[in-house]
Amino acid sequence: MEWLAATDYGWARFVLERGVAAVYVIAFLCAARQFRALLGSRGLTPIPAYLARRTFRTTPSVFHLHYSDRFFAVVCWCGVALSAALVLGAADAVPLPVAMLAWLVLWAGYLSIVNVGQLWYSFGWESLLLEVGSAMVFLGNADTAPPLLVLCAFWWLLFRVEFGAGLIKLRGDRCWRDLTCLHHHHETQPMPGPLSWFFHRLPGPLHRVEVAGNHVAQLVVPFGLFAPQPVASAAGAVVVVTQLWLVASGNFAWLNWLTIILGLSAIDDGTVHRVTGLNAPAIGGEQPLWFAALSVAVAALVAVLSVRPARNLLSRRQRMNSTYDPLHLVNSYGAFGTVGRERHEIVFEGSPDDDGDDWRPYEFRGKPGDVRRLPRQCSPYHLRLDWLMWFAAISPSYARPWMGRFCAALLAGDEVTLKLLRGNPFPGAPPRRIRAVLYRYRFTTARELRRDRAWWHREPIGTYLAPVGAADVARLVG
Repeated sequence: MEWLAATDYGWARFVLERGVAAVYVIAFLCAARQFRALLGSRGLTPIPAYLARRTFRTTPSVFHLHYSDRFFAVVCWCGVALSAALVLGAADAVPLPVAMLAWLVLWAGYLSIVNVGQLWYSFGWESLLLEVGSAMVFLGNADTAPPLLVLCAFWWLLFRVEFGAGLIKLRGDRCWRDLTCLHHHHETQPMPGPLSWFFHRLPGPLHRVEVAGNHVAQLVVPFGLFAPQPVASAAGAVVVVTQLWLVASGNFAWLNWLTIILGLSAIDDGTVHRVTGLNAPAIGGEQPLWFAALSVAVAALVAVLSVRPARNLLSRRQRMNSTYDPLHLVNSYGAFGTVGRERHEIVFEGSPDDDGDDWRPYEFRGKPGDVRRLPRQCSPYHLRLDWLMWFAAISPSYARPWMGRFCAALLAGDEVTLKLLRGNPFPGAPPRRIRAVLYRYRFTTARELRRDRAWWHREPIGTYLAPVGAADVARLVG
């Protein structure tokens, strides 16, 4: 069954192996460093309380068998160690079945985290990593040529990511159709980066070119992924370039980086050699019969599970970032069907006395706060609390499950929670009162930047949370 072996995609498998393993390192590291404050036994949305309301069937996770903060940390750090080993090429140094087991363990470990992660893990890049990770189990290692059908599953995934994102835009906000969305998006996106101010200040006509180019890249180019070479390589290269543009203009965790890896997987060895002069990594011999049969079965499963995502693509009521099974095997993707015209930010402040004469702000690691602070580059790392704060500013309903516990943690000076923030304005003793003020933020003009040395201009809109003290915590948590 030589037709099942993609012998001219050695570089594609190399990039997938090392790239996906690197993303796993970051994903497990994010979980290890943030889970105690967000999901731990005393966190903002504790896992034990969540597990009490769920079954293994609806949310498959190893934590149904046992949960403790220590065990969760062990799973995270083991995931970091195993994925780091795969980055260094461990999968090619062991027999094929062992390499497959390693990828399976990583997928199962991260699935266990996502399925108990609640709203903190409700982003599309979680499902994307799990879908990519499940296919990595069957990509093989240096012992055998990569299965063509498994590579096709990666290209089909990339098609859904790009085409789904393009369709949700055309069906959503009118500004995508009149090419004006990027007059606002760089400023109002969840987590602006250090270059976002400059992107926002590009001339209006260039913003229209950006949007038009985005439509071509997401609605036309993806069909080229299934064309003969070198057209497929050219399509993959366009995806890579457009995703690098998104990396430069904002922070979207590892979404863009995983999409870049998928784009590179469409480029064959011949194209790589013609462009760079590099020879492809050595590819092993003929696929074992059991492995070839397994790749056919996996492709058939993906085809069956793709029916609902494909219908979603064709539906006028297209859903963004939806999963159709608790294993996150084949999902729907898309983002920014609606673009905000204004940016609202919540600024938390504490006071060391009950009179509230001295309010000191809490600064977050990534989201805007101090107007003079240049936005930070966070991706591919994911600051989960900062992202949820962006949603909370849009509607308090996003914060209802955790806001009370967050305020209680600030009033108690909880060190675990404070580690999620940029600093603690009350190093000696915790504040007596906490409040939250809602501001309207906009990027400064070039003139304002030179004059005030400020990247943002802000004005208060009103009170998001009235001052509360320790006596009010029970009401907030309840």
